[in-house]
Amino acid sequence: MERMICVIGNKGGTGKTSITHMLCHGFGLIGKRSIAVLTDSLREPLERAGRRYTALDGRSPEKFEKIVEKLASLPDWIGVIDGGGNRPEMDRKFHEISGLVLLPFRDSHEDIRTVRNDLEAFPKAYGIPSQWPTNPWQQLAAERTLDELMQDYRPRLLDPIYSVSSSKLLLETQVPPELPSALNNVCRRLAWQVLELMERPEL
Repeated sequence: MERMICVIGNKGGTGKTSITHMLCHGFGLIGKRSIAVLTDSLREPLERAGRRYTALDGRSPEKFEKIVEKLASLPDWIGVIDGGGNRPEMDRKFHEISGLVLLPFRDSHEDIRTVRNDLEAFPKAYGIPSQWPTNPWQQLAAERTLDELMQDYRPRLLDPIYSVSSSKLLLETQVPPELPSALNNVCRRLAWQVLELMERPEL
């Protein structure tokens, strides 16, 4: 489905859930309706109330199929699948049904080694630097690491999502009525970047 995005990756702890909810929140800020689909059995569902998007529980195969079927009947909605770590078979399934695949990774050699393998395995996937350092010196070091280890994949890397401590507010059971401007700005930029990718003719 062209309007389905999956946020996956073999390694855990890369920020898949945070990216999913930041992306959906960003879509809401720019007037796009979206669904965040939980598939990780290690996480609990979140309340829908107070969000600019719909959060649904797709942890069972039956619930997931119903969500996908419903999304197919809603042409103006975008679905974002929140994958889990170390689930290669599930990742392959999500890759097959999605129009766009995002692979978050953090500033570590282990994350970068893993995302390189995932980029090879999933040809329509894009890497997305997650929780990227905000300190200028750490940023320079992180960029050097990308130049050394990810040069061949640079065209398939999105702009970094810099570490924003308030992003955890989107993962609370109930979202506060007012969210910080810094968080809203990061989410809005992410949504525009992903929307631009979705509209490329080759996807």
